[in-house]
Amino acid sequence: MRYNKIIVGTWVALVLTLGPAVVSPHVDAFAQIAQAAGTVSVAVAPQYDTTHVYVAPEDFDRFVASLIATFGGTTTKQGVFTVTPTESSTMSQLVLTPVGSVSVFGFKTLIPYPFGLERTGYLVTDMDEAVRAAKATGADVFVAPFNDPIGRDAIIQWPGSVNTQLYWHTTAPSYSPLQTIPENRVYVSPDRVDAFVRSFLAFSHGTVVSDDAQAPGVEIGRLAETYRRVRIESKFGKLTAFVTDGHLPYPYGREMTGYEVANLAETLTKAKAAGADVLVPPYKTEERDAVVLRFPGGYIAEIHSVTKK
Repeated sequence: MRYNKIIVGTWVALVLTLGPAVVSPHVDAFAQIAQAAGTVSVAVAPQYDTTHVYVAPEDFDRFVASLIATFGGTTTKQGVFTVTPTESSTMSQLVLTPVGSVSVFGFKTLIPYPFGLERTGYLVTDMDEAVRAAKATGADVFVAPFNDPIGRDAIIQWPGSVNTQLYWHTTAPSYSPLQTIPENRVYVSPDRVDAFVRSFLAFSHGTVVSDDAQAPGVEIGRLAETYRRVRIESKFGKLTAFVTDGHLPYPYGREMTGYEVANLAETLTKAKAAGADVLVPPYKTEERDAVVLRFPGGYIAEIHSVTKK
């Protein structure tokens, strides 16, 4: 174990000395080193990882209905709970669609900090081990583990200020596999992206499936430019890191999830009929046809169909 820690320390020293250009070709190697240093996989499966959506109580039912009308699926029973470690009250419901799960919150009280800033919830097999692994791979424990009505939760913050909630259920849930895996869309600065990728890879035991230094700028609303885009896959699902200077036209940076559908035109028709607004009209790249929508209640999402596997 001591030898593995020395290897990790040596690698970090090389990165600091040689600069971030060294990191991208070797992120998988770093992940393997970090795993050898003691992290274990705590992921379950992508259908248990949810996008967290906060809406006003008066928009709650309309948003859930719109999501189901667009993607299909089912919901759990709606209830009112305390889901934070301090006193609060929120409507809560889980929406299970074939293209991704969504946890919907409609707070009846003021929302305690930092809830509402986390973008996703990841089900883990062991909360204590998950928190230990997150800390070991460079993440901060933003909210220490606490009990909720059905298990335990914590919020961690990755390098680059990306917040993720971890959760564990006393009784293990059982959901059907997804038809397509949604894409967690993360915007990170050039200065922090390599630290984010190293940390997330080591925690998730994932792999980089592509690291494109010249991805088409139309994907972030900057049509005449290119940018760096890193795609990661793990047992937690898909994650795409958009590396930008933050000069982003609305609504880019506010869409937390990209949903893959079989027929984009058909899905767009359903979404519009269910009250969604088109924020970015359909566009095409070599990889996908895509659109950005705003659902009732304000939730913004990218929806795409894949044109090249």
